[in-house]
Order: sequence, then structure tokens, then C-alpha cells
Amino acid sequence: MTGYSTVDSFVPGGSTAAMTQHRRTRSPKLGGGNASMMSSNINLLNTIVGAGTLAMPGAMSHFGVLWGALLIVWCGLTSAFGLYLQSRCARYLDRGTSSFFALSQITYPNAAVVFDAAIAIKCFGVGVSYMIIIGDLMPGVAEAFGSVDSGLPFLADRKFWITVFFLVFIIPLSFPKKLDSLKYTSIVALLSIGYLVILVVYHFGADEVPNNRDIRWVTWEGPTAALRSLPVMIFAYTCHQNMFSIVNEIKDNSPASIVGVIGSSIGSAASIYVLVAITGYLTFGNEVKGNIVSMYPPSIASTIAKAAIVILVTFSIPLQIHPCRASIDAVLRWRPGSSRPSGGGTGSQPLLPSGGAAGGGALDSHGAPVVAMSELRFALITSVILVLSYFTALSVETLDTVLAYVGSTGSTAISFILPGLFYYKISDPDSIFHQRLTKEDDDAEYSADDNDDDEESAVVTGSGLLDSVASLGSVISGRGGRRRSKKWRWDLEHLETGLIRKMALGLSIYGACVMVVCLAMNALFSAHH
Repeated sequence: MTGYSTVDSFVPGGSTAAMTQHRRTRSPKLGGGNASMMSSNINLLNTIVGAGTLAMPGAMSHFGVLWGALLIVWCGLTSAFGLYLQSRCARYLDRGTSSFFALSQITYPNAAVVFDAAIAIKCFGVGVSYMIIIGDLMPGVAEAFGSVDSGLPFLADRKFWITVFFLVFIIPLSFPKKLDSLKYTSIVALLSIGYLVILVVYHFGADEVPNNRDIRWVTWEGPTAALRSLPVMIFAYTCHQNMFSIVNEIKDNSPASIVGVIGSSIGSAASIYVLVAITGYLTFGNEVKGNIVSMYPPSIASTIAKAAIVILVTFSIPLQIHPCRASIDAVLRWRPGSSRPSGGGTGSQPLLPSGGAAGGGALDSHGAPVVAMSELRFALITSVILVLSYFTALSVETLDTVLAYVGSTGSTAISFILPGLFYYKISDPDSIFHQRLTKEDDDAEYSADDNDDDEESAVVTGSGLLDSVASLGSVISGRGGRRRSKKWRWDLEHLETGLIRKMALGLSIYGACVMVVCLAMNALFSAHH
């Protein structure tokens, strides 16, 4: 039977095929930002890849090479699915308004403040830990450059280096309103990660490895030690606090573009983690420590690696300040009973209330709350976050125990539990939001079908009867086939809503189980120490 190419050949410019493609592909919503797919990918990847890279060899030592590599990939897949669910949830909201708070308003309005408070605490804790890393590594870098003989003892003081980096880098980089503004610093941070990967792989190939070194290839150390390391791998992929900002700011928010950003970012991070974990673990065996760089002998290369880590975490702190600021603003604006929107409207009524928004309801890049954040409010919230982070980093030298609990709770909640619960709730067939989205899709499809009918008439008018019948039959059969069976598509638009809802619920249950297990292991570990 004649295919679409035959129909297209009768119409100049291939308009029938173009309309068929338009009908099959969800068009991006109007509005939004101007961020490119490349800058979105870079910012998301930099949010993912951080200090967790250094702990991957140590985590693998508890699981063994085989199970450790599989677990790294598994954590990447589950995190990617959580990001995908967030992008699906964003379709139910007006373009540029996506956020955890906005979804809470129309799904679990009474718990909206709890969700944003958890996100703010998690991001604040990560930012503080990055400042502590700066204070721990910079004295060693300064010592390698001769600070001991310089007669300047303050160069060996961690508080001095935290203060310097705080004033020179962290403060200026924390005030841009758009996440896309950080794309160039993200490139520098990713170059630092690239250097660390090269260093680990180089030592693996160049260092002489003793034959009696103990390596776990298939076996693991045991359930207690292994499950205690699980939060490290989950935490290493946590970037979901910035996913809605990516969706809001990206210029092309079509499913293919969003899936491309998620797949390339998670795929790149997983490749880096597996490479560093295997080469680092095989270099030192079961003696590997939490920070792989600290195990290399003093040299110019290892000093540069420490400096690269400092650069990495310095440029990653603003990526934590960004969602922390928006979540705190949402918490401060929350009022009991005021977060439930009027969902009974139809037509073009916004899904979220915009009353009280000055200037037509302008939004920040995080998308919530609906009322625009004033310049003064923006500056005050950012300043409070920075000051508290600074003094916390100065007064606390280690946050291992705190970060273990923050990672077990915040990371699993943001990565698994919240995306799953939100999508399961908002995509309910009885939900007015799901019905409205379905109606919009149907209207767009019928409009495209009407255009297809016009194209079919043109085919009948300008062609022979037999060719017209064959071409028309091909188009009709194509419509019916699309409804009866859907082929696999890399943008995942072939997946049915019912199937995704079941998978979303499963992801939430999985996240809750991981949270309980990780908290129990951390509590047990702390009790023994």
C-alpha cells in the first residue's frame, strides 16, 4: 500500500507529511525562557556531578565491582525517571511556572510548605558541605606552593580560605536570578571534573599494583556496610531541585528536547561515576577511602586535583543557593488554606492563581510562587542564606553525620518520592487538570486532522483517481494504526498514562523503602561509633 512518502509526492513542499508529523508530536508551549539545550544540559550535569564523584570508589569497595557498577547504573536510571516525571508534571502547569511548590498547590496543598522546607534544608546542607570542603583542601594546596616557608601562618587556616572564597566567588555568583547565567561557570566546573577523571585513570594505568591486593569482583562486604554506602550513590545523582528551573528556562520544551537533556546528563554522569569507581577501586583495592584524591602521594598532579575540587564545589554552591532561595520564598509566602487553587474553571483559565502578581504575574526562574519576587526580597533571602551558610561552615568542621541524614531524607524525597506522588496525583483520569490537558491535546489533534483533510482534498483534485484512493487509504490507515498500536519512540511519547502512573507509584514506594533503610543504617552506624 502507498506510504506517506507517496502522499507527500503529490503535494508540493511535503505539507501532508509535515502535518502528519505535527499531529504526532506534542508542540512546545509558548512562553518560557531562552536557554539552549546545550546550556541546560551543562547546568544539569554540573548539578549532578560534584563531590560525590570522589566517593564512588569507596562506595564500590563495599559492593564489589560487578554489583557496584550495576547499582551506579540503576541509581542513574531511577533518578532519570524521577526527572522525567517532573517534566511530565510540568505539562499540567502554565509555561514557566513549574516548581515543587506549584505542584503541591494543586495536588497536596496542605503539605506544600513541608515539601519546600525539605528542599531548602537539603540544598542548604549541601552548600555548607561544599564550603567545608574548600576549608579542608585549600590549606594543603597552599602548603604545596610553599606557604609554610612564607611566614604567613594564616594561609594554613581553613577559616581564612572559606572567607576568601566566600567573598570573592560565592557571593557574586549567588545573586544572578537566572540559572542559565551560570552556564559558563558550570563549564569550568565540568572541566575540573574532567581533570579528576584523567588523574584517576592515569594512576590506574601508571602505578604499579601489588599482586596481593584484595579485590571484590562479585562478592560484597555485607548488607550493613553496603546499604550504608547506598546514600552516596543516590546522593550523587540528586539534581531534581533544579529540574523545574531547567524546564522553565529552556527555549524548546518539547518532549524530545527534555528527554534529550535528561538522557545526556544522566548518561554522562553515570559514565563518569562508573569509570572513576572502577579505576579508583582497582588502584587501591579495599583500602580505598572516601576521598580518592587524598590517597595519591603529594605531587603537582594531586595538588592540581585538589585545586580542581575546590573550583568544582565553589561553582556548584550557587546551583544549590538557586533552589534554596526559591523554596524559602515559597515557604514564607505560604498561608494555611490559601494554597488551594480554584480548579473549577475551564477554557484558558490559568491552572494556578495569578491574583496579586504585579506586572501581569511575572515569575522567577524557579517558577514559584506565582507572585514575582521583589528585588529587596530577593536580596534579603539570598543574603540570609549566604550568611548562615558561612557561619555554619566556620563553626562545624565535619558534616558527615548530618549529610548522611540529609542525603537519606532529602535526596530520596526529591529524587523518588515527590516526583512519583505528584505525577500519580495530577495524572488521575478524574483530575480536572488531567482532563484539561487531554482536552488541549485533543483540540490540537483535531485541528491538525482538519488540516490533513484539506491536504487530502488537494491530493484528490490534482491526481488520478486510483492514486488518490490509495493515498487517502494510506492516511486513514495511518490514523487508525496510530491509535491501535504505538511504536517505540525515543522521546517516550508512546508510553500510556496508565502505565506511567503505575511506575510513578512504584518509584515513590521504592524511595520510601530506601529512605527507611538508609536512615536505619545511618542510625546503626552512628550508634556503633
